[in-house]
Formats: sequence, C-alpha cells, structure tokens
Amino acid sequence: MKLPPHIAFAFSIAFVCAARAEVKLPAIFSDHMVLQADMPAPVWGWAEPGEEVTVSITGQTQTAKADANGKWSVKLGKLKASAEPQTLTAKGKNARAVQDVLVGEVWLGSGQSNMALQVARAKNAPEEIATAQFPAMRMFTVRSGPAASAQEDCQGSWQVCDPKNAPLFSAALYFFGRELHKTLGVPVGMINSSVGGTPIESWISPEAQKRSPELQKYLETQRKTDAAFNADAAKAKYERDLAKWKEAAEKAKVAGTKPPVAPRDPIALREKKGNIGGLFNGKIAPLIPYAMGGAIWYQGEANSAPTKAPFYHHQLTALIADWRTRWGDEFPFAWVQLPNFDGGEVRDWPTVREEMLKTLNVPKTGMAITIDIGEQKNIHPQNKQEVGRRLALWALGTVYGRKVAAISGPLPAGHEIRGSEVVLKFQHADGGLVAKGGELKGFVIAGEDRQWKPAQAKIDDGKVIVSNPDVKQPAAVRYAWANWPECNLYNGAGLPASPFRTDDWK
Repeated sequence: MKLPPHIAFAFSIAFVCAARAEVKLPAIFSDHMVLQADMPAPVWGWAEPGEEVTVSITGQTQTAKADANGKWSVKLGKLKASAEPQTLTAKGKNARAVQDVLVGEVWLGSGQSNMALQVARAKNAPEEIATAQFPAMRMFTVRSGPAASAQEDCQGSWQVCDPKNAPLFSAALYFFGRELHKTLGVPVGMINSSVGGTPIESWISPEAQKRSPELQKYLETQRKTDAAFNADAAKAKYERDLAKWKEAAEKAKVAGTKPPVAPRDPIALREKKGNIGGLFNGKIAPLIPYAMGGAIWYQGEANSAPTKAPFYHHQLTALIADWRTRWGDEFPFAWVQLPNFDGGEVRDWPTVREEMLKTLNVPKTGMAITIDIGEQKNIHPQNKQEVGRRLALWALGTVYGRKVAAISGPLPAGHEIRGSEVVLKFQHADGGLVAKGGELKGFVIAGEDRQWKPAQAKIDDGKVIVSNPDVKQPAAVRYAWANWPECNLYNGAGLPASPFRTDDWK
C-alpha cells in the first residue's frame, strides 16, 4: 500500500532520527583502518543528542557527550606505531566496534587522473600486483562525488594491501606508501581522494577562494563561463554526436577497423568536476579532522590552459592553507610537478610547472620533479613507481629525518650576469651537478630584444655557465621551458633539475 505523501515524509523523518540516535561512526572509521601514530587522534561520530559516548582502544578510554545536533568528538592521546591488530569501540546506548585497527603513518593523496590512475595501469603492473603482499599497508578510497555543501560523511572502505585489492589502489599513492613502509618499518594508511579531469578550484573550499583577492579575476571568468553554458543545447549536440558515433562505430566493426573515439557527455563532465569547491565539499570535508602525517598532490593538467596557468601558484597556496586551517595542523604537503608531455599550444605546462616551483615558498612543502619520466603522447605516464619514490625521498628526508641521497632535484637559487655569460646557482645539487648522457642541453638565452637562442652550457664549480656568441649582453635564461623539453641537468643522486626561467616576460 502506498502511503500518503505527508505520512511517508513523517515516517522517513522518524527513520532518520532513529538511525541518528544510534551511535554511528563515519566511513573513515571502519575495519582495517590505520590510525596516525605519535599525535593526538580525533575520533567522532553521531548519537542521540545528550548521549554519552565512550571510545576505547589499546587500554585508552575517552568520553564525550553528543551535542544538540547529535555530533560527538573525542581526541585519543598519542598512540605508538604498532602492527598488532587492535579493536576501536564507540559505546553509548549501543556499541560500534572497528576491527583490525593498526597504528602507523597516514597520508592523504589527492588530485586528478594521475593520482587516480590505478596500479593495474602502471608500469610493470602484473609483477607489481603479484608482489603487493603488505598486510600492514591499507588504502581508503573515497567513493563519493561532488556536493553543493560540505558533507559530514563519505562512501568508502579500507582495503588491506594484497594482490586482490592492490590493482585498484592509486598507483602514485601506493608506491609512495610502499617506500615509507619499507623504510620506516611501520604500518602505512593511505587515503585516496581523487577524480580524473578535475581542476584545482574544485578541491578548494568555496569560502577560501572567495576570500582570496588573487583569485577573484579567475572566479569571475569561471562565473561567466558557467552563465554562458546552455545545458539544453549541449545535451542536444551530445545526442546528435552520439548517434553519429554509434553509426560510425558499427561501420568500423563490420570493416574490422578501429572505431572512432566516443563523444563525452558535457553535462556529466561538469557534474564530475563539481564546480567551485564541489569536490572539497564531497570528498575532502568528510575526512576532516582525521589525523594524518601529511598529504601528496598530483594535479595541474586541467589548469594548463594559457588563460588558467598563471593563477596556479595562488590556487595551490590557497588549497594548502585552507586544508591546514581546517585540520588545525600545518601538516607536510608535497606535490608532483607536471612531467614532460607534448600537449600542443592548447596547454601551457611550463607556466604550471613554474607556478608549482614558486609554491615551494610555503613552509613544510616539497615537490617531486618529473620532467624526465613523462610520455610524449600519453598524459598518463605509467612510471608511477618513480613518482612515488621521489615523493618518498622528500618525506623520508624532511618529515622523518632519515638520511637520503637527496630530497629534491636541483632548484634555481639565483643568477649573475657576468659579461656575456650568465652564471646560474642551484640548491639541492647533492653529489654535484651532472649532465646526463653528454653535454648539457635544454638552455636558451636572450638579450633585451627577447630573441631566444640555443645556449652553450657547462658545469663549473657547482654552477652552470650559459652563453651564446650572438648574445653579447644577455638578459635572461630559460631551462627546459617547453611542454616536451630536451634537457639533462641532474644532481649526483640522479634527480632531474626543475624547469625554470630567470625572466618574467609575458
């Protein structure tokens, strides 16, 4: 029997209230989870307003009372890293038990498709999957989508690292976590919250972006773009294109030829991107304030249009500040600088790389330089092992104080114009500067006329000296300044130098 609408609505409200009255934990607190070691760890959830909830683990007990909205929160004292499975319980009028809880290092991985790319699609995938037997490594993948407002909970579950689960793990995050696990010898929990094809503005809270004076021009452009979008027209065009594609695909099938690429639904794409702050609301907010050691970020491809790229430093800075403020912790944060990729004139990867380089002025940040491990025609390079390793070198050397060969490849540290030469200085030249595979290449030089010419470059006493006989009075130098550059400056630890320029010319 179908209930009248008003009765059905009242019944649904009563059901929700009854469900909320039970002690409930968010999805991030579930079986096989990893709690962060050596720092206070918040635990929160919901119960009946005024209900007292007791949380217990490893002999430690904390109690809180649910507020008027039914929200409660406690903060566990510092826990020691342990691979011994524990049970976390939250008890009020009913009890919730989370089984197989480990204590170790927890890292959040976020961004777009190169963070989302799974181990099954990475380099040497069959071998990597077969050997992915690390029971003290776990990954939580956020399955929820974007939202119009900040959400309290998300969908997802913790998975133990084994050959069955590992194929679906974020590859960059997995290989990063594996390096930490092997070196530190403690459990590692990885939280993957990433979505392919998404711009950075989807991952920063709307409030933080509205407060940023540097982003107002960018946001105004986005608002105009959104206002001009005609959903009905876009849908009609997509349906026409889809019908043509189906016909062409059927002909290709009969002919035994490769079918054309299917058109993409523009409405679905816009929904996936979550507009301004939508992915923060749906996929980051529910995780706050889960204790963690730090975060890694792999994104920027979707912000590489020439009109968007110059804003990236302000956006990445805003994202780091916003997340740290909301967590109440200046946690370590590192990102992957965009690799080499031939994206054509529609992509300005050099500027995005430079914006990322500039963001290293934010305290407790790092950057994995990947200008040598991209693929010319593949925006999703498979070598995520090296991406994870380079991120881990930074984390191990800075966050954990371990001795590593280098925490970064060479970074520009100033220059001097000396007659017809430009002398370039570098930091992180661990083991000395090296021209890999022959003479140095990748440098160009220009005078005040701004006419760029290939430069002769040589390493001398830890510096690089650049010149060209046709440029008598040099004004600027650039290195690896192209989407797909030919460059070979490294340090003695085998890490490549970051692309850079000494000018700020448009």
